Amino acid sequence: MSRKVLVVDDEKLIVKGLKFSLEQDQYEVDAAYDGEEALDKIKNNSYEIILLDLMLPKLSGLEVCQATREFSDVPIIMLTAKGEDMDKIMGLEYGADDYITKPFNILEVKARMKAILRRHRNDSEKKDTGIITSGDIKMDTNSNSLYIKSKEINLTTKEFELLEILVKNPGKAYSRDQLLEMVWGKEYPGDARTVDVHVRRLREKIEETPSTPRYVHTRWGVGYYYNE
Repeated sequence: MSRKVLVVDDEKLIVKGLKFSLEQDQYEVDAAYDGEEALDKIKNNSYEIILLDLMLPKLSGLEVCQATREFSDVPIIMLTAKGEDMDKIMGLEYGADDYITKPFNILEVKARMKAILRRHRNDSEKKDTGIITSGDIKMDTNSNSLYIKSKEINLTTKEFELLEILVKNPGKAYSRDQLLEMVWGKEYPGDARTVDVHVRRLREKIEETPSTPRYVHTRWGVGYYYNE
């Protein structure tokens, strides 16, 4: 596994501080100071993780994140000086794995990095075997089988695909339009209410009490997410 990290920030003192600290943990640290330089480096190098500032010259951090997700699933942590919830949510919706608000403690940065890298490696292993496990839930993507507390639950293909997306990304809220496109495709003639119907049916099958769900939750104004 590569130990190479890309730090992207237009504040050189922040880059210098992160570089010094991460190198103490044996990371190889590369740096970029604007969005265009960052995207170019991501395309031409292999990184274990990226620390990406939200506000950058030339291309914003959100634009870099979105462009990166077109060709790579490298873990990305957004760094933002803004505290507004919408900025954080937007960062995650554009494909970021986590966010940290400035000013930050370097120990927190390292802890978040370790947690995300561990989850990323586990996800990679699960993709290889086709088995996804999370708490009481076990999914076999080869046979589209779902087990909760060892009991098999019969799902339709679309219900399974919806749950798979959410389980693979615990805590990440997806909008109805995002889920509609990811599961049904861009050319699907229906609307986002299709997602609501399938989520309701999914809850009826997997939740002991659908009105107070244990697994698939609603984040009002954003969308649906899975709680592991």
